[in-house]
Amino acid sequence: MSIRSPIIVVLGHVDHGKTSLLDAIRGTSIAKKEAGDITQMIGASYVSKENIDEISKSIAEKMKIKLVVHGILFIDTPGHEAFVNLRERGGSIADMAILIIDITQGFQPQTIESLKILKNAKTPFLIAANKIDLINGWKARNTNSCLDSLSKQSEHVKNNVDNKIYELIGKLSEYGFDSERFDRVTNFTKQLGIVPLSAKTHEGLAEILLLIAGLSQKFLENELYLHMDQGAKGSIIEVKDERGLGPTINVIIYDGVLSEGDEVLFLGKNGVKKTKVRALLEPNLSGAKEKFIRVGQITAAAGVKIFAPNLEDAICGSPLVVIRDYEKNKAEIETQIKQIIFENSGLGVVVKTDSLGSMEAILKLLKDAKIPVKIANVGSVTKNDVLIADNVSVQDKYVGVVFAFNVQILPDAKTASYETKVPIIYSNIIYKLIDNYNEWKTEKREIEKKEILEKMPWPCKIRVLPNCFFRASKPAIFGIEVLIGKLRPHFRIMNESGIVLGEIKTIQKEKETLSIAEEGAQVAISIDEIILNNDIYEGDVLFTYMTKDELKKWKEKIDVLNSEEKEILAQVEDFVLVRI
Repeated sequence: MSIRSPIIVVLGHVDHGKTSLLDAIRGTSIAKKEAGDITQMIGASYVSKENIDEISKSIAEKMKIKLVVHGILFIDTPGHEAFVNLRERGGSIADMAILIIDITQGFQPQTIESLKILKNAKTPFLIAANKIDLINGWKARNTNSCLDSLSKQSEHVKNNVDNKIYELIGKLSEYGFDSERFDRVTNFTKQLGIVPLSAKTHEGLAEILLLIAGLSQKFLENELYLHMDQGAKGSIIEVKDERGLGPTINVIIYDGVLSEGDEVLFLGKNGVKKTKVRALLEPNLSGAKEKFIRVGQITAAAGVKIFAPNLEDAICGSPLVVIRDYEKNKAEIETQIKQIIFENSGLGVVVKTDSLGSMEAILKLLKDAKIPVKIANVGSVTKNDVLIADNVSVQDKYVGVVFAFNVQILPDAKTASYETKVPIIYSNIIYKLIDNYNEWKTEKREIEKKEILEKMPWPCKIRVLPNCFFRASKPAIFGIEVLIGKLRPHFRIMNESGIVLGEIKTIQKEKETLSIAEEGAQVAISIDEIILNNDIYEGDVLFTYMTKDELKKWKEKIDVLNSEEKEILAQVEDFVLVRI
């Protein structure tokens, strides 16, 4: 049984060096014209074992790693877009990942997003602490090894590097990861390795390549076996129109052999589709006029462009399989898809994304955030999506929304959103969708609270303060503390027996008239109808009074109250019903 090369993706925050690292890996091999030069593929670059041996020869013996794998397949499209589209059975076909972090900037929003995605997919990874050349005092050395270069730096620089590494270690611990600089890791199954690196000077390139290859062959041996008799399996990472060809798909093949003429299954917008491979295409690097060259077959792990009929509605992230048993293969794809694209009869948000991979990542984040989902699908946001969300909002306005990740919002959808006031929460960063939704929800709650406050009494519990009777009657003026809720002029006040005492005329604090007093405030209030030490005494606990109609309206809007205010509302209802 053959072993394929491990598939590696690079993730990280924008400008932290994802593309630079991939360029450095490619550039080192090409520039030096080493044995087994790097192979450019569609959507991927293959680094041979000979390349890795040459780049890392100065430290391979020291790190006690002997390579068995034939090389490494790097996915050229950096970022979570590529990662989430490399999918199979709810996980990722990427064997390992490199999470790149600018050592001078530390954690940034997309760093956190990448961490969450990797954690959810249970994908092993290394941290590349990039841009060590920007650390104050660093002097670049003519070496691919960060350990070699670090040993030649001043003590001051070494300390600076360590301090930056420890900052990353501390931050990673907040997200549940035990990490350490790679050469201090005692067990890579329990600790996350951090490799200091400069994609610009190539210092650290030897260690990152050697570690990725070494860890893959040590811990992922079973995942790297090729099943040549079961037909090729792959994942669509891009659907692209090519001049002179029309619709094509870029695919990463992670198992088996794919040949020209093979019949394959994949997911289209209307279900599982079948097509026959007319051509397998690789980039033409010879400088000739033709953009692609045709190959007869391709063996995993590899990237390839497929030209075939009926690819126009193929979905990114869809599995692709060579047909061996049509019904069985179709059922396997349908089973995978049913776990992601779905519709239920309950309440929830509408989710539209650009690919199956991003759909899966978003649904996991929504589940973690306890946000229910009604419909999840791939494609543009349509008027129908908005109308479905509008129907949901009738029963629960806080989930009557549309989540749109990196997709087009059609004009009729925008019009429907404006008319129905259903928000379309858009982002091209996955975690931002949740943040944007929470911001909208908080803003909507505050607006609603303000509107309710202007129309109805708020559930409120107050205590009469001792030694704060300023005027006995007409009006009685006395000090109170707001224990729970909000208090405004014109609210009526009752005692624990449900007896209405009167209406608040004014609220004052240090001779300033207030329009509202919130929890914790100590203020003076005036009421015409009562006499102090007759109707009210020091230490009394009082409540805002509500009519039966007001209580009924509150039950429809109870979700704007916090838990304590809900308890006060229940007490007020009990007092009122007892009096009735």
